[in-house]
Amino acid sequence: MNSTFSTRRTVRKYEGRDIESILLDRILTAGTRASTTGNMQVYSIIVTRDAAMKERLAPAHFSQPMVTEAPVVLTFCADFNRFNKWCRQREASPGYDNFLSFMTAAIDALLVAQTVCNAAEEEGLGICYLGTTTYNADKIIEVLDLPSGVVPVTTVTMGWPAEIPEQVDRLPLDGVVHRERYRDYTPAMIDDLYREKEARKDNLGFISENNKKTLAQVFTDVRYRKEDNEYFSGVLLDVLRKQGFIS
Repeated sequence: MNSTFSTRRTVRKYEGRDIESILLDRILTAGTRASTTGNMQVYSIIVTRDAAMKERLAPAHFSQPMVTEAPVVLTFCADFNRFNKWCRQREASPGYDNFLSFMTAAIDALLVAQTVCNAAEEEGLGICYLGTTTYNADKIIEVLDLPSGVVPVTTVTMGWPAEIPEQVDRLPLDGVVHRERYRDYTPAMIDDLYREKEARKDNLGFISENNKKTLAQVFTDVRYRKEDNEYFSGVLLDVLRKQGFIS
């Protein structure tokens, strides 16, 4: 198996040099070979290289520095706009103004995003997924002029790594793989699965920095709070209404 997968890291700091257009197009072409529902390819990729455009996008990603520092920012969108237009121009009536169709297109977009990332890392580039895309999808839609039927679902920054960061932890395989049927987790299993994560020096530091008792509290009380989740859920639902996926 290619070692790129077992050694991969999230890269947030990049060298100043650009990514050649030929190389970027080769990576994007590889991405378009990703699996797609019904061979419809109901996704679009917005490539942002212009410094001014990256500055406009940055606030939607909470002004994380890699948005403006990376030579390339890729916004992956669920996109039924193109497919709907093709259907209408071929005397077919599309019925994709519903939540299931959004999910179909979002899955397509995420599959192509991961394939692009794999191809980029094979070329020696570093990438970072931005989970902020769905938080502020409305702002990204405005900046990128996305029409009805198009919703951004994830963003990836890409560039030549300026550093090789420490590899982050992952749960053991038994923690995420279920054989034949779902096996629910007992308290003892939870303790075993999370013991190594909780013992890491960096995670112990997060607990201390945030004045919490446990690592779980860092997630629930600081990083991904209930009130924030509910607020941004409302934002995304409103986006799906405005973009024609739910009524």
